Amino acid sequence: MNSSDYYKELGISRDATQEEVKAAYRKNALQYHPDKNQGNPEATEKFKKISQAYEILGDAEKRRNYDQFGTHDPRAAGFGPSDAAGGFSSMEEALRTFMHAFGGSGGSDSVFDSFFGGGSEEVGAQQGASKKINITLSFEEAVKGTEKEASMTNYVCCSTCNGLGAASASGIKKCPACRGCGQIHQTRGFFSMSSVCHQCYGQGKTITDPCKTCHGKGRVKKKQIVPIKIPAGVDTGMRLRMSGYGDVGERGGPAGDLHIFITVNPHNVFQRDGDNIIIEFPISFVEASLGCKKEIPTPTGENVRISIPDGTQSGKILRVKGGGSPNVRGKSRGDLLVKLLIETPVRLTSDQKDLLKKFQELETERNNPLQGNFSEKVKVFFSK
Repeated sequence: MNSSDYYKELGISRDATQEEVKAAYRKNALQYHPDKNQGNPEATEKFKKISQAYEILGDAEKRRNYDQFGTHDPRAAGFGPSDAAGGFSSMEEALRTFMHAFGGSGGSDSVFDSFFGGGSEEVGAQQGASKKINITLSFEEAVKGTEKEASMTNYVCCSTCNGLGAASASGIKKCPACRGCGQIHQTRGFFSMSSVCHQCYGQGKTITDPCKTCHGKGRVKKKQIVPIKIPAGVDTGMRLRMSGYGDVGERGGPAGDLHIFITVNPHNVFQRDGDNIIIEFPISFVEASLGCKKEIPTPTGENVRISIPDGTQSGKILRVKGGGSPNVRGKSRGDLLVKLLIETPVRLTSDQKDLLKKFQELETERNNPLQGNFSEKVKVFFSK
């Protein structure tokens, strides 16, 4: 389903309001509901697709992630495992979304039992929101790996009530609306459904004596310093995910994730090409002609010694195996690519000019094979 356009499935524009999203889903859901289209597999599939679209676009946070990342789960774009599976796996999930839209408690994460036998699913303890930060690294930090610290203001578990939301254990009572079962049974037309209790959010309990610190939410805002370990080999555009470093959820829910977007500053000597690193290294025309040995700097701060053969031409690339950047997943290491640039001498003295003139008198076509090859190509071109 990730390849589908959720807005197109519902027949709405990308700037549609949440009310317009809900109205479009209700209209389509009534049209394609399986009870009204028995024996029609195309209608059943359409019902699943529009229900999946509403599951994402009907939730403000999931919709923001979908608009930004192309999926409701930003982990799909990072290094960590993703649960952004495509499409609903069963009609039950699609019908639960239908129940939500037509008879739910109004909570954005409410889940309903449908025609498949009921049962209770608690949604009171909801996962907290994920957070996003940008980190800029130097070239050396990206290649070697480093540790950074980020100052963040997060929702954390309330230390006064340990996330319960109540001032004491006696401040938690059985929910009077659902009598402690967490479900409200309803009948609407030809539908019989059980929905999560709108008063206790499926917990079966209510707080009569809220915690004075968190006011019954079970969490409070707090500024904290988060240590971030940057693996060796990251590059601009990569994203890291730190599980559980986002906001803690309400009523004891688990924390969301922290998504780290990487930017690497350019280097004045080295360039990245995947895991390979390129360095342009100048040599004199005498060194290129006679051959030489040179010490080449590497991104790790060490030098490697390479042999430059005689007769080297400008632009030739020598490869130092394993001298590049580590692969960020630890599988291998790139190479250091040394691109040789032959420098033409400038500001020659009269003695230097005399020596070059004498050398020029001794030059033959064997000394300049590229010129000879070019002349032959030109002759062939004009002889046609």
